[in-house]
Amino acid sequence: MSRVVVVGGGISGLAAAYALATGPNPPQITVLEASPRLGGKLAGAEIEGVPVDLGAESVLARRPEGVDLIRAVGLGDDIVHPATTSAGLWVGDRIHAIPPTVMGVPVDPSATADVLGPEAAAQVAHEADLPAPALTEDVAIGRFVADRMGSAVTDKLIDPLLGGVYAGKADEISLAAAVPDLYAKLRTASSLLAATAELRELGQKRAGQPVFAGVVGGINRIITALEQDLTARGVQIRRKLTVRRISRTPDGFTLEAGPVPAPTYLTADAVVVAVPAAPAARMLTDLAPTASTELAAIEYASMAIVTLAVRKRDWPDTATGSGFLVPSVEQRTIKASTYSHAKWAWSAEAGGDLAVLRASVGRLGEEYLLQRPDEELVALAAADLRKAIGLQAEVVGSLVTRWGGGLPQYAVGHLDRVDRVEAAVADVPGLAVCGAAYRGVGIPACIASGGKAATRVLEHLKALETMAK
Repeated sequence: MSRVVVVGGGISGLAAAYALATGPNPPQITVLEASPRLGGKLAGAEIEGVPVDLGAESVLARRPEGVDLIRAVGLGDDIVHPATTSAGLWVGDRIHAIPPTVMGVPVDPSATADVLGPEAAAQVAHEADLPAPALTEDVAIGRFVADRMGSAVTDKLIDPLLGGVYAGKADEISLAAAVPDLYAKLRTASSLLAATAELRELGQKRAGQPVFAGVVGGINRIITALEQDLTARGVQIRRKLTVRRISRTPDGFTLEAGPVPAPTYLTADAVVVAVPAAPAARMLTDLAPTASTELAAIEYASMAIVTLAVRKRDWPDTATGSGFLVPSVEQRTIKASTYSHAKWAWSAEAGGDLAVLRASVGRLGEEYLLQRPDEELVALAAADLRKAIGLQAEVVGSLVTRWGGGLPQYAVGHLDRVDRVEAAVADVPGLAVCGAAYRGVGIPACIASGGKAATRVLEHLKALETMAK
């Protein structure tokens, strides 16, 4: 039987293993995970007995991969959608409604006046008078929009809406990688406003369809369900085993793992590398040097999630919706807050008399914030929440979860870089890569990436089988 090793037990690696295990003529599969647990950035815990997600809390429902996998591993009956997705924007001394946008790029100039002010809103309206964008190459979305609509749009809309996804800087994020639909429209659209209006109209045709989906008890439950499913199918999962090097052999691959003084060697006919860019670069130094060099150039941002529990009776009536975002120019500690008890009915029910909420801290270049003690981060988050929504409640319970190097940065030219990585990997038959570093940081994108890697590996194994006959 053919042997495949999947390096990395996050959602991408587990999705690759699942696709391999459920495909035709499944090979013998081993998943190697460096840490003591599976799931990567998908993790869960309890705060005062209430289940919480410590990383991602939902999947984009309009992409099928996430919801399909949730159903496939037996959690279909637990799929839920947010009770509200009405988030606000903390600008100045109050929470504002977010105007209609495409990832922060305005659709209706007049609707931006409350957040941007009348002068900045007027500049947005004049964007339609500029020459057509006629984009022919990738650009930084923040800089591009600032040039056409004014810096206030980048600072107060794109930064919190798009920068929050990557924990990065809007002035450096690739338009082609982060908002591909908008990038495609800007090749031919008469203006940026015309492009966003067209995309917004397409989105409204899907009105009524949920944008996001979650799982009762937390989206992290998909990891436990995947592990149980894979184990039942005979997949071997080994934790606390770090792979340092992958080498080509006449018969396939050798993986060197474990401590340097006492290494563990594994052999495989094919390998899927499903780890972040930096460790992937180290593993592929000899095997695919061009891919290694390209991967080593991808930056990562660190951030933290501060989860809090307060008494529902102390929740301010003025704090409505699902939470709020915070532009970096406001110079607050927190970058966003989600009212979990308001967003998810299951959280409200599980909490009883407790309300659970979370705040995110830190972006690219703000690693110093994460070096503060847990109690200090909790105090800073609580102080910001007092200013933002008047939350005077005593914090009954708290959890601080640090995600060091958690989010890859899609810089200008990122997709070209990924093309070069994939071309270099394609020169090594039986090798595949997947993960958030490539073509999307969301859960469905990572699952799709894992599925694509599995397809590549299965095609290689089939070719080996044909040659052996």
